[in-house]
Amino acid sequence: MTRVLVVEDDPQLVRALVINLQARKYGVDPAPDGATALRLAAARRPDVVVLDLGLPDMDGVDVIRALRGWTRVPILVLSARRASDEKVAALDAGADDYVTKPFSMDELLARLRAAVRRTETAPLARETAMVTTDDFTIDLLAKRATRAGHDIRLTPTEWHLLEILVTSPGRLITQKHLLQEVWGVSQSNKTNYLRVYMAQLRRKLETDPSHPRYLITEPGMGYRFEG
Repeated sequence: MTRVLVVEDDPQLVRALVINLQARKYGVDPAPDGATALRLAAARRPDVVVLDLGLPDMDGVDVIRALRGWTRVPILVLSARRASDEKVAALDAGADDYVTKPFSMDELLARLRAAVRRTETAPLARETAMVTTDDFTIDLLAKRATRAGHDIRLTPTEWHLLEILVTSPGRLITQKHLLQEVWGVSQSNKTNYLRVYMAQLRRKLETDPSHPRYLITEPGMGYRFEG
């Protein structure tokens, strides 16, 4: 059974999430605040965390940082905060996805399935698992990226997106394919997810993120990796 830790202080929303998740055979542990969430995460070892940023005792971003100190569990943020800098702060802290309230339950469940799926990728052969460029090295088997001898910290979502691109070098990967594979959605109006995450990856991997050499945009179509 897939276990979901729901960190949310709105009792009505928690009840709706618990009912919908349990109906789909998920195990659910609700936490009304950050301290309870961190305690339950350590005790229950959830498969995915659904986290509201506006908690009564601490900011959700601090919960993300605390979790990322010891676990790579997928973290799906729920928040009424719409400003892009708030989203970037959550993603930089280690969140994997971001859903703005109000949201449809179907979309949330699709994102949840995609988050769980990202942790269940098939093993790669050693000879296809190393990607080496002039500026960085990616070990897909160990899920490790290094640049100038230093480890680069990537979230599970960033890894999944990068894996799709680097395992098909030179090939255009469409926006629709990436959205479906990484987030479980295919609507073209969700391409802002891709822009945010590609910007994150370029900032971490490219020498000059504003003029990328490796992670190339094909305007209106998709992205490709040039090794």
